[in-house]
Amino acid sequence: MIRRRLTITGKVQNVFYRDWLVEQAAALGIDGWVRNRADGSVEAVAEGASEMVEAIVDRARQGSPASRVADVTVSDDAPADRLEGFVKRPTV
Repeated sequence: MIRRRLTITGKVQNVFYRDWLVEQAAALGIDGWVRNRADGSVEAVAEGASEMVEAIVDRARQGSPASRVADVTVSDDAPADRLEGFVKRPTV
């Protein structure tokens, strides 16, 4: 079980990127969350089996059909609480 924090930049807001990422995470059995950031980026935390988390990172780099991903920064994230499901959170 690993946990990664992703920051996705590019044209990733108002293009259904978050909804798409929720669908992708559900298909992979990933727990976590995704939210828009005020700076125009999208932030996500993904937790699960290492191969599934790596798969969601790869999909995040590809992006939704309408998005244009410029970069995905990935860092380890220490579990502070147990995540269940993959949900959209409010913008920060």
